[in-house]
Amino acid sequence: MNTQTSTDRPADLQRGTRPPLRKDASANREKVLAAAVTAILREGRKVPMASIADLAGVGVATLYRRYPTREDLLSALTERSFTLVRDLAHSIAARDEPGIVSLERFLEGTIDHRDQLVLPMHGGPATLSAEAVRLRDEVHTALAEILDRGRRDRTIGSSVTTSDVVLFGAMLAQPLANTADWDAAARRQKDIFLAGVAAAPIPTQGGRGQEK
Repeated sequence: MNTQTSTDRPADLQRGTRPPLRKDASANREKVLAAAVTAILREGRKVPMASIADLAGVGVATLYRRYPTREDLLSALTERSFTLVRDLAHSIAARDEPGIVSLERFLEGTIDHRDQLVLPMHGGPATLSAEAVRLRDEVHTALAEILDRGRRDRTIGSSVTTSDVVLFGAMLAQPLANTADWDAAARRQKDIFLAGVAAAPIPTQGGRGQEK
């Protein structure tokens, strides 16, 4: 019988977080996940695990040891995606810019990083891990800061929500089949969205985000 109490467990496990990986282990994990993203976006979520292992340059046994099931791998990819989006939102929220400019930067970032995102809309697991939920909530917190700033500086209307932005960003990052130039199409939709949520007409950079 396991008599270990919650106070006997390491602090990181009590908080529901994970101990950090060693530098080499973290680099190897990133190599595997980057290969998995490429394979899944190219061939779909049912791509053979052996193909992912081959692309990552590891043995299939190593891949299965790290991710015993396909769902484990997809969950890890979703967490990686939310981490990327969280970091993007945080870096933009920290800039002292009008809210609408920050919102455009965020949507531009989702387009630019679309080949790195595996989210529930993109074939990731519908049921999120606790870590993915935590990261998703941090995305919403950063976006709320951007929207609040936009309302204060009167560049963003009051009706748009963080969920609207997250959903639209995920849509921009998912190319439609038979669209010859998805980036151009996505940026046109981005401009239409921004015009709809702006409190006043806004200038755009010919379909591109504002220059840094």
